[in-house]
Amino acid sequence: MKKLLLLIGLLLGTVAISAQEMPLLKIITYDSFYISDAVIEQFEAEHNVTVEILRLADAGVLVNQSILTVGNPLGDVLYGVDNTFLSRALENDLFIPYESPMLADVPEEFQLDLGEFRVTPVQYGDVCLNYDASQFTAETAPQTLADLTDPRYKGMLVVQNPASSSPGLAFLLATIAVFGEEGDYTYLDFWSDLVTNDVLAVAGWSEAYYGEFSIAGGSRPLVVSYATSPLAEVFYNELDPENPPTGAVIADETCFRQVEFMGILNGTQNEALAQQFIDFALSPTFQEDIPLNMWVLPVNSTATLPDLYVEYATIPENPLTLDYARIEEMRDAWLQAWAETVLR
Repeated sequence: MKKLLLLIGLLLGTVAISAQEMPLLKIITYDSFYISDAVIEQFEAEHNVTVEILRLADAGVLVNQSILTVGNPLGDVLYGVDNTFLSRALENDLFIPYESPMLADVPEEFQLDLGEFRVTPVQYGDVCLNYDASQFTAETAPQTLADLTDPRYKGMLVVQNPASSSPGLAFLLATIAVFGEEGDYTYLDFWSDLVTNDVLAVAGWSEAYYGEFSIAGGSRPLVVSYATSPLAEVFYNELDPENPPTGAVIADETCFRQVEFMGILNGTQNEALAQQFIDFALSPTFQEDIPLNMWVLPVNSTATLPDLYVEYATIPENPLTLDYARIEEMRDAWLQAWAETVLR
């Protein structure tokens, strides 16, 4: 009996020690991050680790919070800094360089830190105008950004404040890319004309899409959202994909491309595990889980897209972009000028 009790005690002690020794890997990300539990559990099982997801609102909050704690980070990996905040993150030395072997399957167009590898691209999407298909067809919806100033679209558009919203900032950047800052008609002239045409600016995407957009009971049939938003409407509402309730305008010079990155935070005590997570996040297992959970696209060229995407996704062929260093240099000035024009 004593031998049995001793054996049980040894076994329990071994289990307790094993549990204590299992490392914890913390992923800092935004509040809309979601990957299937089974995918995270696969990584945990393969590497004998517990993964904790810490959600901190949007990309701007992620970067700013990480700057405040640089060298003593809240987690090990930051997931979700996009090209609009990338320069700020890099200039503040947030990340430990790591060149993942999985980058061999990622096109160079997404590798904005190519050569230094402080961040690794993980997913991308396009911010575009969306329209209520009960009020517009693909032909009667705006075909260009300039169309939005036409009186026939007066009082129809809702946008997000670029100071507090990632898609709002992307849309502002799109207008800067199209109309520029100098010349006879600048991006500020465009925004002034939008104000004349009764544009509505709200704080964030949820308020715009679920509060003001007409398909959700609002009064505005045009909204700034994503190229994949119509697919999400079909998927979550179990609708006929041939007749989605919304559409996306994906013509040239109407959409802005967002590329999202992940990086190993400077000061982590789990650098090797963090590297393994970066590799895993670029694997087909993880990448193929992204489209139907976060409604953006994987960067791994070998990842297979869901049938819904293959058959019905509308992806801009020539999305707008701006150099990320230029965005960092001018962001505050652009935001101030926008506020003075739109919120005056």
